[in-house]
Amino acid sequence: MMERRMDTALLVLLMGHLAAALEVPLDLLEELPQPPTITQQSPKDYIIDPRENIVIHCDAKGKPHPSFSWTRNGTHFDIDEDVNVVMRPHSGTLVVDISREKADHYEGVYQCTARNKHGTAVSHNIVIRQSIAFSILRALLKGSPLWSKERIKQIVVQEGVSLVLPCRPPAGLPPPIIFWMDNNFQRLPQSSRVSQSLNGDLYFSNVLREDSRNDYICYARFPHTQTIQQKQPITVKVLNLEAINDTMAAFYNETDLFSEDPVDERKPTFLIPSGSSSSHTVLRGQVLEMECIAEGLPTPEISWIKLSGDLPTQRMSYLYYQKNLRIVNVSASDAGDYRCSAKNMLGSVHHTIHVSVKASPYWIGGAPRNLVLAPGENGVLTCRASGTPKPSITWAMNGIPIANSPKDLSRKVEEDTIIFTDIQMGSSAVYQCNVSNDHGYLMANAFVNVLSEPPRVLTPANKVYQVIKNHRARIDCAFFGSPIPKITWFKDSRSSTLDGDPYIQHDNGTLEIHTAQARNSGKYTCAARNMLGIYENHVYLEVKEPTRILKQPEYKVVQRGRSVVFECKVKHDPTLVPTMTWLKDDGELPDDERLIVDSDSLTITDVTESDGGVYTCIMNTTLDHDSASAELTVVERPDPPTDLELTDQKKRSVQLTWTPGDEHNSPIQKFLIQYDDSLHHRGHWHNLTEVPGTRTTAHLKLSPYVHYTFRVLALNAMGFSRPSFPSRMFKTEAAAPDENPKDVEGFGTEHDNLVISWKPLTGLQSNGPGLRYRVMWRQKAVESDWTTVTVSNNSRFVVSGTPTFVPYELKVQAVNDHGVGPEPAIARGYSGEDLPVAAPENVQVVVLNSTLAEVHWDPVPHKLIRGHLKGYKVYYWKERSLHKHNPYHMEKLILMFSGNHSHGMVPGLHPFSVYSFNVRVYNGKGEGPVSPTQQFDTPEGVPGAPTSLIVTNSNLDTLTLEWSPPHDRKGRITGYTLKYQPVNNSNELGPVEELALLANETSVTLPNLKYSTRYKFYLNAKTVRGAGPAISQEAVTIVDEGSTQSSHPLAQPPPHRLPDEALPVSPFGNVSSSVGEDGPLISWEYWGPEKNVYVEYMVENSEGEQEWQKEPVNGSQNVVLKGLKGGLSYRVRLVAKGHHDQPLHHSEELLVTVPAVASRQVDIATQGWFIGLMCAIALLILILLIICFIQRNKGGKYPVKEKEDAHTDPEFQPMKEDDCTFGEYSDNEDHKPLKGSRTPSNGTVKRDDSDDSLVDYGEGGDGQFNEDGSFIGQYSGKSGSRDTAEGHESSEAPSPINTMNSLNSFV
Repeated sequence: MMERRMDTALLVLLMGHLAAALEVPLDLLEELPQPPTITQQSPKDYIIDPRENIVIHCDAKGKPHPSFSWTRNGTHFDIDEDVNVVMRPHSGTLVVDISREKADHYEGVYQCTARNKHGTAVSHNIVIRQSIAFSILRALLKGSPLWSKERIKQIVVQEGVSLVLPCRPPAGLPPPIIFWMDNNFQRLPQSSRVSQSLNGDLYFSNVLREDSRNDYICYARFPHTQTIQQKQPITVKVLNLEAINDTMAAFYNETDLFSEDPVDERKPTFLIPSGSSSSHTVLRGQVLEMECIAEGLPTPEISWIKLSGDLPTQRMSYLYYQKNLRIVNVSASDAGDYRCSAKNMLGSVHHTIHVSVKASPYWIGGAPRNLVLAPGENGVLTCRASGTPKPSITWAMNGIPIANSPKDLSRKVEEDTIIFTDIQMGSSAVYQCNVSNDHGYLMANAFVNVLSEPPRVLTPANKVYQVIKNHRARIDCAFFGSPIPKITWFKDSRSSTLDGDPYIQHDNGTLEIHTAQARNSGKYTCAARNMLGIYENHVYLEVKEPTRILKQPEYKVVQRGRSVVFECKVKHDPTLVPTMTWLKDDGELPDDERLIVDSDSLTITDVTESDGGVYTCIMNTTLDHDSASAELTVVERPDPPTDLELTDQKKRSVQLTWTPGDEHNSPIQKFLIQYDDSLHHRGHWHNLTEVPGTRTTAHLKLSPYVHYTFRVLALNAMGFSRPSFPSRMFKTEAAAPDENPKDVEGFGTEHDNLVISWKPLTGLQSNGPGLRYRVMWRQKAVESDWTTVTVSNNSRFVVSGTPTFVPYELKVQAVNDHGVGPEPAIARGYSGEDLPVAAPENVQVVVLNSTLAEVHWDPVPHKLIRGHLKGYKVYYWKERSLHKHNPYHMEKLILMFSGNHSHGMVPGLHPFSVYSFNVRVYNGKGEGPVSPTQQFDTPEGVPGAPTSLIVTNSNLDTLTLEWSPPHDRKGRITGYTLKYQPVNNSNELGPVEELALLANETSVTLPNLKYSTRYKFYLNAKTVRGAGPAISQEAVTIVDEGSTQSSHPLAQPPPHRLPDEALPVSPFGNVSSSVGEDGPLISWEYWGPEKNVYVEYMVENSEGEQEWQKEPVNGSQNVVLKGLKGGLSYRVRLVAKGHHDQPLHHSEELLVTVPAVASRQVDIATQGWFIGLMCAIALLILILLIICFIQRNKGGKYPVKEKEDAHTDPEFQPMKEDDCTFGEYSDNEDHKPLKGSRTPSNGTVKRDDSDDSLVDYGEGGDGQFNEDGSFIGQYSGKSGSRDTAEGHESSEAPSPINTMNSLNSFV
């Protein structure tokens, strides 16, 4: 027992070593010794054709090449003694010539043996038989019938009974194929009632009269000889009971007599198989066929179930109308009980078939494998097989039972296994394993080859492997050696072995990278090593970028005749050569010049319907490919409908049907039906109705007295089709009008008439000839009869002599030659209006504030209005201002109040003014008399900003400010408030000083100021209502006694309109502007209903069509315009919008000038040391210039000198008395500084007041302001462009002043 356990342990150990056993690859290593191996042999059951030579195959390989011998029926077959048998050279294949001997002489069991000095291999037993079909064929050739010649009697059966027609063909090897046909070689029809059984008989579950025929013929086809035999025809006659009685005598001698009872319906019974159960045996892997054929009336239905499990649905099928159950590739799981059932309306019957599955021997894990072992190694030969019943296993060595073979101490046999331990040279042999049971046998050869060989790598050296990135890469290392070599892989520098992730090494030496990346490219070394040596081989791996379609072709819908482009942009590895291929519907592109293939696109021009389909672009490289497809649908407007037909014709309707045309791949959405009225409007087609695209008929409602012709148009996504051909004409009969004119109105054009108007009927609405209108009217408030007139060819009628503005009732009725229309509806209207005869009374006014008043009046009685009340108008105008400085008058204005109002607000009034007004009523005819004119005064308001503020007489610590009173005082000025504060070099504001001034003051001198300091000043005026907006200015205290620049007024009022005709009033009033720290401040008063109010502004005299810039006001009545450019003038206005975003009202435009702010930087030019230095330099330059000037004067006298003498010094210009400003000076020639004029401390020359701006002193265009309005940047000398312009305009010699300017600019 212990020895048995040790043998088992040794077997397990050797089985583990067996997995490493290697077969000798003779195709690569032909010089190595190897025992024989059978490579080809004839099948075990070899059916021969006696008309041809017999060829029995047997081939083998080995080193040295084996020799062959044969046995026949267990004894040696001497080939040399039989002249009819020849063995092919270098082969064991036998060729038997049967021309001189019958084939059956060579029937028997043959076995081939192949041997060399290392062992002997044998083939399986080959059984040679000739087909029975050839015996049949031979009998046919001799004229001998195969089916018996007995006379087949006519079969007469009663209708409804079952019937079996036997076939019984002759036996054949293989068995023949049976089928039933008639004399015309047409297969007889089979059904659930009539079917063929497995043995070839024809079964009728019940017969019918139509089964009667005389050519039921059974045919047998023998596949091996391709011959067909037929049985004698069988005649079947089916009679019912009456026919049997009529023909009893005629068939008496040949048929049986039937009972007189008719065949009744019956439940099923089985014709085959018999009994309630049966059994069936089938071999594993073969086909199982079971059949159940039943008779009965009505015809039974057959069904199958497996009682011991489920039917194998994947391997089963039903034949012959479920009478045959067929299961292929039978396995052990198919054993069990199957039940077939036959059922009709009268009952059912069952039959159980017990199926047993047997198995001829079959390999478990494959046949035994060859062993290649080195001396001293261990190995195992395994012959594992199974079968039902369990097979027996026997071993042989070199064709001799192993029990009779020479003893070998290294070999031990354990049932299905042979164990080799410490095998030595000389133990090479071929072992045969034979596995057999009652159903067959298996026989296999496996050699044991004892070799001692150093390692070899069989994969070609320096082989290059290419793989696509992210794909699996396999690098081969096919090897051989004995003992089996160990394989080791290295990459590039051989720093370490490749035995971990991402590398996988297989037993056959292959190195696998599951997901190859670019870093895996490189040189790989495969090393094979055993005890006899080492062998290395180098290969290379290149990882390529994948081929990808970046932009795939897209689905296209194209109208016929257009062009279409399918794009297919591809990215691929640059080292691979790509090939682009286009397919259409998985086939080649048509050979058509309209299809243009480019490198990355396919263009189809002049598309036709045949071009529709699926287009596929395929980009191929040597390693991979990518493809993408898109469909092209060619569409077109639909073809016109055809076959228009009118049916179901009635007086006012007709049914229209049509046949749709081709929709050209775009579904028809709807059909449009049109008509032509040849009676009233010939040649003009009108739309009648539309129907969905799924319908091809329409019920049309028609009008009387019309000659209709119809046509149909189809609409799809591409548009309407051409119209169909017109239908035949359909005329409707005339009738009385169905409707009366619409839109009946009554109004007056004069104070004593009534105009009755209506919308006339069309020709289609007239319903008949002689269309006219019956016009009727009567006064509403008076009981009176209708007055009637009839008019033709008109749409209005005038009634004269009516009272003024009286209500009337009106009717208009349509009439034609066939009758009158329906009773018309009553409309209402008024006779003509006249001017009102009374003015509003009790007119009063209430002044609400300085700009708003409310007017009240009593409404005028309705009878005195003499028309439709439209509303009341308030005329008002400004008589004069209560201030002596504003004496001008204002144009007359109108306020209109629609409807029956008794009061109204008068906005936009000027404060401190006298106004006159009156009120009038107006109707549709015009205005009535004027109410007595009244007057009212408006109280004072807040004044506007002072008109101007300038700085004069700037000294080290004093400045003088001069100003002009506000242009719009809005009351009596009670005084002024002056505020000022210093500004340091970082633009920070100092403390504010405030000074109250009297109303009659227009200038003030501020003492004790800091020298060389910039100040900012704010001045506003006051009335009893409060202070108005301020005007601001900046100045710098300096050493020089020259004047400091002052800005001009920030805003100029709009020009006054001369008194003219009365205009509608604007909801804006008292619009004014003033300067602020952050920008111009726009103020106003607003009394309109609109909520969306904003300020618009744009640069005055701007080039091109500049748009207005908008600034929202968010409900306030003032806004600061930030970010405006200094030195420019702007047009400003206020706008109010209603709900429809359309301008309803806007104020008069205001012209606002943004001043250029004085420099806030205290330049070093104001420092004493710098002034002294500059004076010295200036004196030196002055001397040089005087010398140059004297030299130039020698050339003649210049006219410019006379021009300078003609002007006076601006310091001695007279001052105007009214505003204390200097008189204007205009230099229209070149704007050069005048002789004797002084320059400010920064060295710039002052221009005339009307053109003074910081822009001229900047370094590149407009000055810029930040968000708070302060100037950005530093002042510098006058720009070079201005100097250049002046230089071009004058030929005057350089003056010291100009030279000084240039110097200061440089500094």
